[in-house]
Amino acid sequence: MDTLYQHQALNNDKLSLPVGKIVCIGRNYLDHIRELGNEVPEQALLFIKPATSLVALDKPLPLPVNLGECHNELELALLIKSPITKGTPIVLAELIWGVGLGLDLTLRDLQASLKSQGHPWERAKAFDKACPISSFVPFAEFDDLNNIDFTLTVNKQVRQQGCTANMMRSIESLLTEITSCFTLLPGDIVLTGTPAGVGVLNSGDKLALTLANRYKFGCKFI
Repeated sequence: MDTLYQHQALNNDKLSLPVGKIVCIGRNYLDHIRELGNEVPEQALLFIKPATSLVALDKPLPLPVNLGECHNELELALLIKSPITKGTPIVLAELIWGVGLGLDLTLRDLQASLKSQGHPWERAKAFDKACPISSFVPFAEFDDLNNIDFTLTVNKQVRQQGCTANMMRSIESLLTEITSCFTLLPGDIVLTGTPAGVGVLNSGDKLALTLANRYKFGCKFI
């Protein structure tokens, strides 16, 4: 993990929440499932990135070298503020500090190789700085977390456009399903899945990310 990484608010204030794990949801948008030719899962597809994968989005971001294609996967990110375990009532305002955007960077060639062998994905998904993350907007700024637009442009070309209204599972159902397996703790992040438009990133690419048509973030890969 970037030793300087700490969750931060939109105004750049550092948050007192600890840095925890990142729980990711795979195949939560039908258009993304179709673009990669995957099967629709009967249950939410869950995997975890460690805290060491986190890096602030506004820092120069290095791409892994000699490991094949690295793809963008833009996702809505939820910052957890209270413990959530099996049976916890899912009242979003009591559980979520805020909302941001994250990139689930994926070594696609390596992931395909691992999948073909029936192996886990961690080598392709959980490497150092595999999760660039934006600052977080307070929960109260959003009317409905299940209807938030978000967009990614790469070198001024739109690459991904998504809306949480198109997720296969709502945020409430995702939190319920995640915590039926394991506890979420304050400072953990949930990445809610990526829409269609994943593609290759290259050194020098400039990315612009927009949340709810109001909040803008940017980054550059080196």
